[in-house]
Amino acid sequence: MFTRVFAPRQTAYAHCDLPCGIYDPAQARIEAESVKACIQKYHGSEDPDFKARAIRIKDDRSNLVKEHLWVLWTDYFKPPHFEKYPNLNELFNQATKLAGAGGTKGSTDVAVADELLAKIDEIAVIFWETKAA
Repeated sequence: MFTRVFAPRQTAYAHCDLPCGIYDPAQARIEAESVKACIQKYHGSEDPDFKARAIRIKDDRSNLVKEHLWVLWTDYFKPPHFEKYPNLNELFNQATKLAGAGGTKGSTDVAVADELLAKIDEIAVIFWETKAA
């Protein structure tokens, strides 16, 4: 009887933990812009302490880019999205690698940061198409 009294009367189904409004590729883009700015400031300085701080911040922000992308990849996008956009998994794979040790985290090349921003923009186009649907 105890379990019947406290049992849910209605089951709710959702595709995510929180309302979808919390997801936005802009979060990854903002961090990627910070990465690019750190790289540019690194190259514009001769101060070794400043350069070391720029690298540390760049690496931290690169990790945040990956985290924001992973949340979109694993929590927002669902199987129907991957069916409709068959290149989506590859875009996320490329973008997260561009934010990792083989990309901005391991490089001070502005071109690599630009590649990362371009991949995030490609993901954002798909994201907004799915939000409009």
